[in-house]
Formats: sequence, structure tokens, C-alpha cells
Amino acid sequence: MIDKEALTDLIEEMTILQMSELMDKDEISSVDLVKAYLERIARIDKSGPSLNSILEVNPDALHIAEALDAERKHKGKRGVLHGIPIVVKDSINTGDKMHTSAGSLALADLYAPKDAFLVKKLREAGAVILAKANMTEFANFMAENMPSGFSSRGGQVVNPYDKDKTPSGSSSGSAVAVAANLCAASVGTETDGSIISPARENCIVGIKPTVGLISREGIIPISNSQDTAGPMARTVTDAAILLQAMAGVDENDPATWKSRWNYMVNYTKFLKDSDIKGLRVGISPAHYDKFTKDEKDILQEAIEILKGKGVEIVYLKDLYENIPEERSSVLYYEFKSGINYYLSTVRGRTKMESLEDIINFNKENQEQALVYGQKLLEDSQDKSGTLTEVDYIMGRLSDIKNNRENCLDKIIDEMNLDAILFLEWTSIAAIAGYPSIIVPAGFTTGGTAEGITFVGKAFSEGTLIRLAYAYEQASKKRVKPKW
Repeated sequence: MIDKEALTDLIEEMTILQMSELMDKDEISSVDLVKAYLERIARIDKSGPSLNSILEVNPDALHIAEALDAERKHKGKRGVLHGIPIVVKDSINTGDKMHTSAGSLALADLYAPKDAFLVKKLREAGAVILAKANMTEFANFMAENMPSGFSSRGGQVVNPYDKDKTPSGSSSGSAVAVAANLCAASVGTETDGSIISPARENCIVGIKPTVGLISREGIIPISNSQDTAGPMARTVTDAAILLQAMAGVDENDPATWKSRWNYMVNYTKFLKDSDIKGLRVGISPAHYDKFTKDEKDILQEAIEILKGKGVEIVYLKDLYENIPEERSSVLYYEFKSGINYYLSTVRGRTKMESLEDIINFNKENQEQALVYGQKLLEDSQDKSGTLTEVDYIMGRLSDIKNNRENCLDKIIDEMNLDAILFLEWTSIAAIAGYPSIIVPAGFTTGGTAEGITFVGKAFSEGTLIRLAYAYEQASKKRVKPKW
């Protein structure tokens, strides 16, 4: 039997499958897991290293775990996620006793009227929603100089590997909670890098799925074009399990309608270590001359691992040659439209009814709410909110043409590729709405975590999972933080 008193330390690096198997054997319960993670939150997140990744704990988590334990005993388990504690980002609605605020004091009083579609699916799969993760306020679409992981409601998230390094991305709390073993896995969101970047900096796996694979209903938005939720976990297997639970068609999110014929019912079937022989993976030379020796060594090691698995490596021309250096202003237009619509769905639950209300609240409480200003909010407020501006329409069409049609689609099709591998940071997949998955790839001599990112065309998550799993199993680069 598992020593329940020692479980707080024993659950370090424990996988979802291992937890599920132990519950199947009646050696631990969901209640045991919830208690162990709560103790770690108290000992590691709120004291000791004080990572500040958890913004709010679900007061009913233990009650829910008790009910799931009883259900397992009397009816059997729902699936592998039955009784597994999961953390979700604070921008995702939970229709319970936790707030949904996107880290903003302006929305600190908001209790969502119901679960977001993805949260509903997680609960149906048997997951325990343990807590809300701290995040960069409004998913880092508030102020130009706001540090990653800071919110006026929650304060600063801390990188568990080095407090002087960034936790990165707006899903910083979701990433740190996983890295520090404060939950089994978490859910983040990404518009442009907010899953992939914090996953890299915190030595975990992140999947940014095709826009439309997972419903965005019930998520405080930035961009209707680019927003998506995605799993964050310590292993590719855990991430695939979570992806499988959240994917599906939602009649309230038109982006998901196309996935009816594209999403896979079972993403875990792609977890086959020997199943990548003959796949063709492109390598971009862009920015290679700016890589440090450590970065070049990490990339080369990944290439050799893939070659050893039978993958054909294809060296590509510059992927960025058709992409303008100046970014479009699409997000500024879509944010106002999106946030005003979201606020209409929670009317009566918060005093905020529009972006203008949020801006005015922040001005009235500027000492606490405007530590870094709100220029991005104000710039977005200047837009019409109707998406009729020529600059918006042409910018959106240009984004699709440059990043999707003339870049990823063209190169993958012309070179007959299954995926493209990146070490450097790239926004191409995010702007195109295409999937990417990042896997830990080691640390530089300066202690910075690196990750290998696989990018593919729409709904190629299965192939990306195959590549990521094979690389992960051969490299074993995931390292837990040391306190």
C-alpha cells in the first residue's frame, strides 16, 4: 500500500496513467491525490519557494473527489481521468465557487454562470478541477511592458527553476503548477505563444492545437482568429490524454464546426515509440546564425535522435521570407469585439459590461490595477468593435495568406513534409491557426530550459504527438525543479 503520509512527495513526476492504475488497485484515492496536491500548494506555492502559480483553490475539490471515489466503487471509473486533479487558467469559466477574472481586479468579483465547454468535458471525463492558475493579466494583452506572469489580482508568477528567469507567456501559472507538481496537468490558452513559450521555460510539454479543435466558448478572449486552449503536462502521454478529453464539436463555437470531420476520438493511439520511421521533418535555417553553441548542440542532438528513429530530415530555405517584419494589428480589433461579447454572456455577474468599463475601473484604482499601465486596452478601445475597418480586414486576410498559404501550407506540401521542427521562437503556427507541440530538450549552461517544437498543418495533432512522443522517450529531458 502507498504510505498516505508520504504521498505529497511520492506524487512528484507521477503520471496520469500511474495515478489511475493506483486508484484501480485501491492503493490511493482521488481524495488522497487532492489532499496531497493541496499540501504541495501550501508548502511550495504559498510558502517555501513561493511560486504564486495558483490563484484560487476550488473549495469543493475534496467533496468532488469523494463523490468520484464513491462512483468508482459503485459504478466503475469513467476513464483514465476519473479522479485526476487538474488546474485551469483563470481566463476559463468554471461554474462553481471559483472566480474567473483573467487576473484582473476589474473582474475579481466575477463568478461565471456555467462551465466553459472544455471544463464541462473535463468534468464529464471525471477530472477534479482543483484550482485556477494565475496568469499574465488579460493574457498579456493589457500593457506593453507587463512582465510575463504578472496580474493585478494575483501578483507575479515565479519560474520554479530560477526566480530570476521569466516564467514566460500568459499561461505561466498553468505551466509552473505542472512543473512544480502542484497538479496532475493543467489547461492553458494561447493566442501567440502563451502555451508553447511557458512550456519551454518551465520544462514541460505543451500542445497548442489547431484553432477549432477545442471549443473557446466560456474563455475570456483576445482573438477570435487565433485563440485556443490546450493541455500542459509533464509528459506527452498526459498531454494527449487531456487533449482527447477536451476536443470536440461545440455548437456555440463555429470554429469547432470544421473539426467534426477532423478531430480524433483517441489521441493516445499515436503514442507509439517506433511509429515515426519514414516521416519527413523540415528544419528551418532561420536565425541559426544567432543561436548560441548550447542551442546549436540541443538542436543537433534532436536531429540525431530523430534520424536514429528513421525520420528523414529536410533542410529548408528561410520560412520567413514571405512574412512581413511588421505584425498586423488584427488583435487590437478582435480584442474589443471579443471582450465585449464575453461580458455580455456574464451580465449581472460583474459590474463590467464593456471594455470601456474595465479601462475606467483601472483608472479609478490605478495604484493597484495599473502597475504597468493599460495601453493595449486603450488602443483596442479606439477601434470600432465591429471589425469593419479596412486595416483589420486586409490584415486578417494577409495573415492567412502569409503564414498559412504562402508559408506552412506551401512548404509542407512542396517538400512533402509531415512536420517542421523549430528551436527558435516562432509565431507562424499561432497566426496560421495551426497546431504545435513542444517537448523539453534540456538546459543551456546558463540554466535556461529549451524545448523542441513540432509544427504541422491543420488537424495534424496525431502526427505531431507521434514525433513528440518518440523524441521524448529517446531523450528524457524533463527535469523536476530543485528546491
